[in-house]
Amino acid sequence: MGKVRVGVIGCGSISQYRHLPEYAANKEVELVAVCDIVEERVKEVANKYGAKAYTDYKELIQSGEVDAVSVCTPNYLHAPISIEALNNGLHVLCEKPMATSQEEAEAMIEAAKKNDKKLMIAHNQRFVRSHQKARQLIENGEIGKIYSFRTAFGHPGPEGWSIDGKDSWFFEKEKAYIGAMGDLGVHKTDLLRYLLGEEIVEVGAFIETSAKEFADVDDTAVCALKTENGIIGTLAASWSYTAKEDNSTIIYGEKAILRLEDHPEYSLVVQYTNGEVVNYDLGKIQSNDEGGQNTTHVINNFVESVLTNTEPPINGEEGMKSLAVILAAIKSNETKTLAKVFE
Repeated sequence: MGKVRVGVIGCGSISQYRHLPEYAANKEVELVAVCDIVEERVKEVANKYGAKAYTDYKELIQSGEVDAVSVCTPNYLHAPISIEALNNGLHVLCEKPMATSQEEAEAMIEAAKKNDKKLMIAHNQRFVRSHQKARQLIENGEIGKIYSFRTAFGHPGPEGWSIDGKDSWFFEKEKAYIGAMGDLGVHKTDLLRYLLGEEIVEVGAFIETSAKEFADVDDTAVCALKTENGIIGTLAASWSYTAKEDNSTIIYGEKAILRLEDHPEYSLVVQYTNGEVVNYDLGKIQSNDEGGQNTTHVINNFVESVLTNTEPPINGEEGMKSLAVILAAIKSNETKTLAKVFE
């Protein structure tokens, strides 16, 4: 096939920071259509990228002019739009969290299978170089048995970078379904599954709204997680880290401790039990401050899987397993008991 003809549905911040510039930079892509319910916004974006503007996603999907779409809408629309696109024979790259329930996630996976199309979920943490190096060290047995971990993803909140500020859909329960846990926590459950190479099976969580009085979703969550082989650790996700972002992960092993994105200079620090310390300078983790210079690799991987007809690195099943941990955390918080993942 020639170039992949792409449409981007939803022209908010994630689309403008990531999807649009990264598609535009990809030589194998023709960015042909953009869609947003805000007419002024979509016209501006369409002009900038020389694409056709739509305000109705169904029209874009049924236009016959695209091979693939990115779904960059509020969370509650991820599943319906993705399923509609898959059923119309389009490949789909969907933002995270892929859906707001397991049923929705399963329906998306089913639609991809039935129509023999690619479904990829935009979890970008797996493509961070320090994370890939850490996974390699763990797989090679470099740090021995893993005992514990802690991971955090927090920043001052979406109002600072969402196109709509405090009026953003991120803060509305009907549209977002879940707050910091869905926005940031799901990135980290995906990362932990990738790094540890095993599934998380049980969760205990406290989920609160402590910083954003105007929001009707959670903004701070702390979870205890247990994997199938009994590794236990914590995950914190928050929009209440007011001064500086934290995106760090620490893995405690028998032979060494791995510190990922935890040091101001070195993206990976390995502290061995014999006292030796190895610092890796693998470049900064991508963040929105750096603009489009620093690719997240998500878009390029998606395009490649479409062109080469190979399974995307983070398919629907992977997305669903990472979402399931978040759903279990919500259940744990509501029932005040430990919740099993996938139950």
